[in-house]
Amino acid sequence: MPQTKPIVSIENVVASATVNQTVNLNLITQIFPDVEYHPDQFPGLVFRLKSPKTATLIFSSGKMVCTGAKSEEQAIKAVRNVVQKLKKGGIPVEHEPQIEIQNIVASASLGGKIHLELAARVLPRSMYEPEQFPGLIHRMLDPKTVILLFASGKLVCTGAKKESEVYRAVHNLHMLLEEKNLMIYES
Repeated sequence: MPQTKPIVSIENVVASATVNQTVNLNLITQIFPDVEYHPDQFPGLVFRLKSPKTATLIFSSGKMVCTGAKSEEQAIKAVRNVVQKLKKGGIPVEHEPQIEIQNIVASASLGGKIHLELAARVLPRSMYEPEQFPGLIHRMLDPKTVILLFASGKLVCTGAKKESEVYRAVHNLHMLLEEKNLMIYES
């Protein structure tokens, strides 16, 4: 078992959704003056919620992308809230949204420093070019994630589609770093 317990924090959950019908974005802007819509710059409309604090892009195709949630549950809740608000505002939405988590970004601290130079040589599917970027880029196959590792013992994990995958990826990497004696703990 590792000497420390990693502290993991979910930073952003991205979910895509569809209501399987077209929606009138101009009508939404008339009913909801707070939304951001600049069709000359971007085809989507931005619908922000205060709680959970998220931004949902809505496209005329009925497709949506929600960002900013801090958990899978929050992302799903945010999309449902947006659809509910649209319905209440008089936007005809016949279907419940089909929601899918696309990506989870998390940060973590392993509680010790990492020997990056050595890790770059030992860890498979890793890239480390300190002149270009201070972190080591490690591609994990199971769960399929990309982890940016820093000498400080901090890391960023991206690509997971479930929170459980984030925890598993961090745990697997931590175990591997310990096994290969790549962790440095100050006593």
